Amino acid sequence: MKLEVKYSTMIVKDMEQSIEFYRDIMGFEVESQYRPNDDAVITLMKQGDGAMIELIQDSFYNVGLYSIGIDVDDLDQTLAELQEKHVRITMKPVKTSVGKMAFVKDPNGVNLALIQHDKPQTNPEENLPEKEATK
Repeated sequence: MKLEVKYSTMIVKDMEQSIEFYRDIMGFEVESQYRPNDDAVITLMKQGDGAMIELIQDSFYNVGLYSIGIDVDDLDQTLAELQEKHVRITMKPVKTSVGKMAFVKDPNGVNLALIQHDKPQTNPEENLPEKEATK
């Protein structure tokens, strides 16, 4: 089971103030920002080649640390191994825009987002119907 911490997710009360803090004081750069709905905004910030910070402003969640994002090679295998070790799975795998993810809790109740990224295609014609693939 290979695990690699990639990001921390924090729920913030003031997105602009949070961006200014992490950009101007801590040296992070805004990588992307989007609005999944009218009440929420998500900003991804990165510092060099290191892990990222995901800031979420959404009144549905309490302010504070929400989760730690961990990349895994094989989500199903990782969950099976964790289940054998009696780790609490709080969200079964769901599809995401980058692959699939699930949540587990550590002994302190911290959410751990386990993310499996889709593998890039080596041959873009692999998924074409037979008649359209070039030979």
